[in-house]
Amino acid sequence: MSSLPACPQCQSVYTYEDGAMYVCPECAHEWPQQAAVVEEQQRVIRDANGTLLQDGDSVTVIKDLKVKGSSLVVKIGTKVKNIRLVEGDHDIDCKIDGIGAMKLKSEFVKKLA
Repeated sequence: MSSLPACPQCQSVYTYEDGAMYVCPECAHEWPQQAAVVEEQQRVIRDANGTLLQDGDSVTVIKDLKVKGSSLVVKIGTKVKNIRLVEGDHDIDCKIDGIGAMKLKSEFVKKLA
């Protein structure tokens, strides 16, 4: 698996290095390597109340969430321990008792004190 960032324009994973630049072979977009480092440092994920989330935090679900592709529902108030923050639309990776591995959006959780 490549540790190079995905293309910021087309999200292609086939990025390659060319000197001090990253290049996307699919859309021909070029950007400096330093910009990717700054972007990673600025990535901040907050819960529904605006509290900063970090890897290993415990959160609670603030809304009933239907599990796509099944008849299961994650009920309001479900506690989720030891979350992991990831890139993408669903920015929380976790395991929920009785359901299994899930990805959640940070806008539907609240950090436990």
